[in-house]
Amino acid sequence: MKVLIACEESQTVCKAFRDRGHEAYSCDIQECSGGHPEWHFMQDVFEVINGGGWDLMIAHPPCTYLTVTANRAMAEDRRSLFPVREQWRNEALDFVQKLMDCGIPKIAIENPVGVISTRIRKPDQIIQPYEYGYPETKKTCLWLTNLPKLVPTKIVTPEFIICRGKKYSPTHYKNGGNAKVRSKTYEGIAKAMAEQWG
Repeated sequence: MKVLIACEESQTVCKAFRDRGHEAYSCDIQECSGGHPEWHFMQDVFEVINGGGWDLMIAHPPCTYLTVTANRAMAEDRRSLFPVREQWRNEALDFVQKLMDCGIPKIAIENPVGVISTRIRKPDQIIQPYEYGYPETKKTCLWLTNLPKLVPTKIVTPEFIICRGKKYSPTHYKNGGNAKVRSKTYEGIAKAMAEQWG
């Protein structure tokens, strides 16, 4: 299959599909950090989509203005930055809708819990890293077109770090300010996508 991993610079999902013999490519406006620039389009994703021939797209649209955390920021900024943030959110939602409507036969859109569920449609599935071998919690929504729900591959007990009365997953606690690290797809989830959707 010819597979496009949209909005992915880490190449984690791309490499999982390559490992199973698929012609997979990552695409992002950033350089890739996965070590295979020959499998990476550093350009607008819709230019790549319009090139045609794609069988499957897995997209990770930026979640900055789409998440529950963004809701809190918008509430705090209601007086000053709210109109700007609302515009940015609408642009982010338009981007997601365009990905969903792009015409590729099989599509998975991945994002944390947030406004896509209320402004576009509810997700088809919510997965957790601890269902794929990682003792972490990170609710991840999947919006699927012509794809089955992912089946957990290795359920483990999640671990937590307690700080000031709050529970954090280890990755979130250790990398709280580093969104790039926190947003990377776990290899176990990428492998499950490649095995089950490939």
